[in-house]
Amino acid sequence: MASTPDPTTESPLTGAPVRGEGSGYRWYVLFLLICTLLFSVADRLVFSILLEDIKAEFDFSDAQLGLLGGVAFTLTYVVAGFPAARLADRSVRKNIVAGAISFWSAMTALCGAATGFWTLFFARTGVGVGEGCSGPASQSMLADYFPRRELARAMGFLTLGSTLGTAFGLIAGGLLAEEFGWRWAFVLMAAPGFAIGGLLYFTVIEPRRGRYAPVGMSTDQTPLGETLRSLLANRVFLGLALGWAVQIMIGYALAFWMAPAMIRLFEVSVGDVALYLGLAFLIGGVPGPVLGGVLTDWLTRFDERWRAWFPGIVSLGCILPLWLAFRSGDFAVFLGLFAIGYAIFVASQAPIMSGIQSAVEPSQRGFAVAVALFFNNLFGQAAGLYLIGWLSDTLEPTQGNAALAVSVLSVSFAAGIGALAIFVWTGREMTRSGYVERIKAEG
Repeated sequence: MASTPDPTTESPLTGAPVRGEGSGYRWYVLFLLICTLLFSVADRLVFSILLEDIKAEFDFSDAQLGLLGGVAFTLTYVVAGFPAARLADRSVRKNIVAGAISFWSAMTALCGAATGFWTLFFARTGVGVGEGCSGPASQSMLADYFPRRELARAMGFLTLGSTLGTAFGLIAGGLLAEEFGWRWAFVLMAAPGFAIGGLLYFTVIEPRRGRYAPVGMSTDQTPLGETLRSLLANRVFLGLALGWAVQIMIGYALAFWMAPAMIRLFEVSVGDVALYLGLAFLIGGVPGPVLGGVLTDWLTRFDERWRAWFPGIVSLGCILPLWLAFRSGDFAVFLGLFAIGYAIFVASQAPIMSGIQSAVEPSQRGFAVAVALFFNNLFGQAAGLYLIGWLSDTLEPTQGNAALAVSVLSVSFAAGIGALAIFVWTGREMTRSGYVERIKAEG
């Protein structure tokens, strides 16, 4: 495959020369990818603010709602995620991202036409194309736009899309539901995705694959079996992927279950929860990933193993403010402590995402992200969300309205301990495998 124009030296529209390394074009691409992730998360999590209305209309249990929030997405990875990731490692990644956002936007709109559990389940499965197809291609592209010394920072900014999407999904979804009903909320949330897809397709060019890879790393895609064997033998990648899958249970628990938990605990309206919880996500989630990326870039100057140690520490560290929030009993205090806990949690994402890109060959980056996101969905969404829903149903006779909050906190605490153990092991494997020495040699 012939190399494509270098995005730091050629215009995406005319091919004319532009400024070199300092060009703002790569930040424009990053901005579009942030917007893509924003609507991937917003279209996925708008469901959470509509849970109580949907539950009332269809008489769903919390366990059924957990299935709709988690298992429906995991199925997508089997059907579409892995093939799309393989395609991303040899084809035009920006086209994959543009096609993905257009498709999942259409499926989000179809959620508004659901007639019961199974129609909503299959529509939600289609929405799962978002992260399954766009995530690997987006992260792989960024690794070719930003050198390793800046990659954690870029991934931190990319993670802002997740935070902004969570807040936007809650606020916009709640307000739209109060004004037009939950069905039209799905339809209206879907509309902006088509415009973003058009901008990606017409204004973004494909970066040269492996532009910042260390000398000797391959940019030619290997057969599927060889790629799988290589990733399974790569203990640094496995540690980062499995640690991410366990600790992301906390993130999905907060994003999916927090709105209904607050409605039950504080007996406030859907609109109030949407607005104030959305603002809490913004207050904590905007500085958190950016500071996490900046701190990771600084810490790894001294020791590369901080890409594993840092997310392990903050995964467990976020539990204390969350525990205090649930014990406060005051709506305003709850929101403040929740924002602090969420900020600590999202600081973990940049080191994990940049670590995965650094740990694998350029020809494996998209597929490696797909594997990691599959585990995220398998443990974080499918298992984690269902486990919380099942535990809430089990505890409801004794805990009442507090059952869901207790379930969220219990599962998050267990996930924090498990993630810390896995990331500590990963740091050790970074030394044993020669990963740290390779990074030092790269300079």
